[in-house]
Amino acid sequence: DGQSHAVDSSDLAFQTAAREAFKQAYRKAKPRILEPIMKVSVESPTEFAGSVFASINQRRGIIVSSVEDENFSRIDAKVPLVEMFGYATNLRSLSQGKAEFTMEFLRHARVPENIAEDLITEYKEKLRLQTS
Repeated sequence: DGQSHAVDSSDLAFQTAAREAFKQAYRKAKPRILEPIMKVSVESPTEFAGSVFASINQRRGIIVSSVEDENFSRIDAKVPLVEMFGYATNLRSLSQGKAEFTMEFLRHARVPENIAEDLITEYKEKLRLQTS
C-alpha cells in the first residue's frame, strides 16, 4: 500500500527489496561487456608487411586497408585496446626497429562471448577470494 509499517519497514527490508529488484532488472536487461576498439595504423618497410599482418591478426585485429609500394607499407586496422599492450616492443622486434604505429580511439564493441565468459569467471573468483 506504499505506507510505512513498523513490522516490515526496516532499513534491512528496503535494502533487501532494492537488491532483489536490481538483480531481476539486471537479468532481464541481458547486459553485455564492451571494450574500446582502436584505429591502428602501422608503417613499415614493405619487407616486414607479412609479419605486421600476422601480428595484427594475432591481436584480434581486423585489417581495414593496406597500401604498399616498393619500399613502404601502411596497414590500417581495428584492434581491441587490451590487445595493444606490449605491441610497440613486439613491432620493434619483428621489424628490426624499422616500423612504427599510431592508434586512436575508434568506438566501443561487444566483447566476444568466450572472452566475456572468462572475464566473468575471473571476476567471480576474485569476489569469492575477497569474501573468504
